[in-house]
This record gives sequence, structure tokens and C-alpha cells, in this order.
Amino acid sequence: MVMKVHGSVFSTAAMRVLIALHEKDLEFEFVPVDMRAGEHKKEHFLALNPFGQVPAFEDGDLKLFESRAITQYIAHVYNDKGAPLVCEGKPMATVGVWMEVEAHQFDPVASKLQWELVYKSMFGMATDAAVVLDVYEARLGQSKYLGCDCFTLADLHHIPTLSNLMGTPLKELFEARPKVSAWAADIMGRPAWAKVLAMRNQQ
Repeated sequence: MVMKVHGSVFSTAAMRVLIALHEKDLEFEFVPVDMRAGEHKKEHFLALNPFGQVPAFEDGDLKLFESRAITQYIAHVYNDKGAPLVCEGKPMATVGVWMEVEAHQFDPVASKLQWELVYKSMFGMATDAAVVLDVYEARLGQSKYLGCDCFTLADLHHIPTLSNLMGTPLKELFEARPKVSAWAADIMGRPAWAKVLAMRNQQ
């Protein structure tokens, strides 16, 4: 059976999963969820994700939700396909730390900024911004990527929100930090992300 991703191509959480699948060169079916119509709160979707949030994921009889849990499943179960996305031994501990940093330090702040600078502007609302990237600059002085010297889930999880923010005035804050700027350009330049953007542009 082909894997299924239920979600919206405008959801950063769903995009994390789509990037991981493309990085692994895996076949999957994308099942659009009409969030404007509230489809994600209806009974058939709640059977896949009881919190009524996208994405939901199916691989045969396995059903998962929470994008970062899904990407870890993809990386570990399909470790013989495409880009590794995880490391063996001690480096994986560092990857794990930066996955936690992305989830608990970067994403809450970045998501607020994304709301302020990307989505509010769509509705003509006033915006407000502030961000601290010095910790990332220091970390990227120690290795090419956040977890180690190879691209992993710690980097992948950043891409959707990071890409949105780079289309706002905050781009200057990233560009002012050469290591962060180079890292952002590198991870957003990956072919898997280009495939996800192509999906989004078709909507």
C-alpha cells in the first residue's frame, strides 16, 4: 500500500513530512484536507488525528500524527532509502538535542513571527517582530549542520517555517549572521524542498 499524507501544502507541519518523504525518494499519496471548510475537525479526519490538526499519516495499517514523530518514523523505518536524515552512535545525541531546540525554542518564536510577518500581511493586519539567532550562529560554527556535519532531521524540521520567514523583512536578521545565512541557503536549496514548493504552487 502507498503511504498517505493527509494535510495542506500551506501547513508547515505537513510540509515537514513531505520533505522527509521526498528526501527518502518514497512514493506517497497526498490527500488534501480543506481546512477552510473545517474538514480537519470532522469525524472521518479525527479518526486519523484526534486533535484535528494536520498532518495525519498512514503507512498500511499504521496511523500516525505529529509531524516530527512522522519524520522520525520515516527516517528510521526507511533508513536504507534516500538521504540518511539520522546518524549512528554519539552524533545522533546531538541531532536529538537540536531537534528538541527546533521544537521548543525555534518553532514557538518562529511560528509567532510567521503569523506576524507572513499571514497577517495577507489580511492587511499590522505586524510586530523580534528574533534571536545568535545561538544558531554559534552552533553552526561547530559543525556544518545543526546536529553534525551531515543533513539530518534537526535541519529538515526548520525548513518550512524558515522558508516563510526568509520572504519577510526578517531575512536581514538571518543574512547578518553568515553561518546561519549559509546554513539556511543550503537546506532550503535541497531538491526535496523544491518538490514540496512545486506541490504548494499547484494549489
